[in-house]
Amino acid sequence: MTLLLMLEIHYEQDVVQARQRTREIAEQLGFDPQDRARLATAVSEIARNAFQYAKGGTVEFCVEGEPQAFLIRIQDRGEGIPHLADILAGRYNSGTEIGLGIIGSHRLMDFFEIESLPGQGTTVVMSKKLSKPSPTFSDSQLQQIRETTIRRSPQNPYEEIQRQNQELLRAMAELRKREEELIYLNRELEDTNRGVVALYAELDEKADSLQKANELKTRFLSNMSHEFRTPLNSILSLSRMLLARMDGDLTAEQEKQVTFIQKAASGLSELVNDLLDLAKVEAGKIEVRPSSFEVSDLFATLRGMLRPLLVQGSSVVLIVEEPNAIPPLYTDEGKVAQILRNFVSNALKFTQQGEVRVSAMQTGHSVAFCVSDTGIGIAFGDRDRIFEDFVQIESPLQKQVKGTGLGLPLSRKLAELLGGSIAVKSELGQGSTFTASIPIVYPYTTEFSTPLQKAASLEPNRLPILAIEDHPETLFLYEKHLQESTYQLIPARTLAQARLVLQQVRPRAIMLDIMLEGQNGWTFLRELKGDETTRSIPILVITIVDNEKQALALGADSFLIKPVDRLPLLNKLNTLINQNKTQKILLIDDDPAYRYLVKQLLGNTQLSILEAANGQQGLDLAQREHPSAIVLDLEMPDISGYDVLEQLKNNSLTQSIPVIVHSSAQLDVEMHRQLAKQSIAILSKETGSQTAALAQLHDALVKAGIVVDAWGESNV
Repeated sequence: MTLLLMLEIHYEQDVVQARQRTREIAEQLGFDPQDRARLATAVSEIARNAFQYAKGGTVEFCVEGEPQAFLIRIQDRGEGIPHLADILAGRYNSGTEIGLGIIGSHRLMDFFEIESLPGQGTTVVMSKKLSKPSPTFSDSQLQQIRETTIRRSPQNPYEEIQRQNQELLRAMAELRKREEELIYLNRELEDTNRGVVALYAELDEKADSLQKANELKTRFLSNMSHEFRTPLNSILSLSRMLLARMDGDLTAEQEKQVTFIQKAASGLSELVNDLLDLAKVEAGKIEVRPSSFEVSDLFATLRGMLRPLLVQGSSVVLIVEEPNAIPPLYTDEGKVAQILRNFVSNALKFTQQGEVRVSAMQTGHSVAFCVSDTGIGIAFGDRDRIFEDFVQIESPLQKQVKGTGLGLPLSRKLAELLGGSIAVKSELGQGSTFTASIPIVYPYTTEFSTPLQKAASLEPNRLPILAIEDHPETLFLYEKHLQESTYQLIPARTLAQARLVLQQVRPRAIMLDIMLEGQNGWTFLRELKGDETTRSIPILVITIVDNEKQALALGADSFLIKPVDRLPLLNKLNTLINQNKTQKILLIDDDPAYRYLVKQLLGNTQLSILEAANGQQGLDLAQREHPSAIVLDLEMPDISGYDVLEQLKNNSLTQSIPVIVHSSAQLDVEMHRQLAKQSIAILSKETGSQTAALAQLHDALVKAGIVVDAWGESNV
C-alpha cells in the first residue's frame, strides 16, 4: 500500500478540500469524469459525517493491491455510530440523514467497509479499482503523484461549489438522455408486446384449427376403417372360402377371376392398414404390448410369412439366419415383426437377383435386426427422403412394383415407439442394409407386485392361480403367460409365503416347483394333499427334472417340465380347472357372414356353438345358457357391443363369463384400455389368412379357459 496524501478535518472547508483532493488524485490515476465524481461525492459524504458528528478526523488517500485500486480511509474519534447494522440494511431513520450518506457512499464504491465502536470512533475504508485501460503505476510514479498533489494549493471553496454544480448539470443531462432512451425503448417494447400478443393469439387460433383438423382426420380414419375394412374383410374371407372349394369346385376361369378379386382386395386392405397404422402412431394412440419371446421363434414365424413374397421362378434367394446367443426379448413382438416384414418386402421389390438376408445380433442392451439385399441400392441424397410419408424414389424398378411409400416411415416410428432406432447403409448398384436396433427390454415396462399385494387385490372376474417358484425370472414368465387370460397369478417365492396366501385365498389351481432352494417341495405337496381344506385344489408340478411318476404318486394332478411355453401351460390349467364340464361358446354378431366364418373355424372342436343376431338376444342367451365364453362384435344396431359388454359385467349372473371382443372397429388407446379391463382378448376381423384367424381365435379361447388342446394340436 502506498500513501499518497493525508488530510486533517477540523473545519468545514476541510471537507471541501477532501473532495477537491479526491478528484485531483483520481484524475492523475486515470479515472474517467463519472468515476471521479463518484469518488469525490463518496469521500465528501463520509468526511462531512466525521466533521458533523465526531468534530473532526483524518482522510488518507492510498493505492494498493494487484490489480491496483484507489483506497480512501476516513477515521474519527467520536462516540461511534449507534444502530449501524440497521443503517446498512436501510431500516434506520435518524432524522439527521446520516444513514443516507453511508448507504449512498456504499453504492458508489467497489469496496466499502465500516467499523464503529462505542466511545472509540468510526473507521470507513472504501476503494475503487483503477480502470482497465490505465497502466499499473510504479512506486516512482506514485511518488510523483504524491508530490504533485502536496504542492498543488487548494482551490477557493466557491470554485469548488461551481465545479460541483457543473458536475451536477452534466449528471442531470446524462440522466435526461437516458430517460429519453428508456422512454423510446419502452415504446418499442410496447409495440413488440402487442405484436407478440397478436402472434400468440394467431398461433393459438391455428393450434385450435390444427387440433380440430386432427380430430376430424382421426374420426374420418376411424369411420373409413369400419366402412372400408368390413366389406374388404368380407370379400377376402369369402374369396378364400371359394378358392378353398368349401362350396364346390371352380372352373379355371372362375378361379382366375376370384384370385384377381382377392389380390385387388388385399392390395386395398394393405393401403388402408398402412394409413391407419401411421395415423395411430402419429396421434400417440397405438399401444405397446410387450411380451417375452425368443428371436429364434420370431424368425421361424417370419420364414413362413415371408416366403410367399418371393416371385415364383425368381433368381432372388431369401435367407433367414439362425440367431446365436441372443437372450429373450421383452418387447412388442408384433411390431418388431411388422418392421422386419416391411424391410424384407422392400428388399424383394428392388432386388432382381442375388439374395435378401435377415439376421440378428446383440449389441450391448439392444438387438440389431438387419435386412441386407443385393438390389439397386439408394443414392446418398435419398437416404433421408425414403423415410418421408408417401415418398417413392424414381428407379427403373419403381414402375414394376406396387407400394404406398408408407412402409419405411411407419417402421421408423414403430422402432422409436419401442425405444429403438433405424439406420440404413446403401450404395447405388451394390445393395442396401436396413438395421433396426431394438432394446432387449422395453424401457417403459413395470414389474409385478408382491404375493400378499396380489392376494389383497384380486380381480373378481379372474381365477386366482398360486405359483410357488423361487426364481424371479420364471415368475416373470408365468406372469406374462397368464397376462390377459382368465387367470390371475399370485406369485410366492417361498413355502412360507405360499402358506400365508392359502390362509387368505383359495386358488383355483397351484403351480408348484419341486426344486426350491433350501426347501422341500415334495413334503409341501404331501402336506397340501393331506389337508382337508386344500386337498381338492388341482396341483400342477413344474420342474426341471423328469420325475412325473413320483409327482403323480404323491398326489399331483398334472406335470410339466421346464421351460414351459404359454399355450401348454394355459391348456394344462384349463384342463385341470374345467374337467368334465360342458363348454359352450356364444357368438353375438349381427353379421351372418362372420358368424358363419367363426362357426367354420370352430367346426372341428367339441364346443357347443350358440348364436345371437343382436345384442338383446345375446344378453338373454348369456343369462339363460351361461356359456363358457362369449365372442362379441362391437358394431351392432339396436344395442351396441359396448353396451352389451357393460350389461354383461354389471349382471351378477354373467359378470364372470370371459368375453372375447371380435370386431373391425378402430379403437383409440383409451377405448382399448377400457375394453381390455372388461374382456379377455380383443381380436380384429381383419386377419390376413384363415390360418392366422384360427390361431388368434384358438389363442383367445385358451386364455378364456376353454379346453381346446386336441383342436390346437391338429389345426394350428
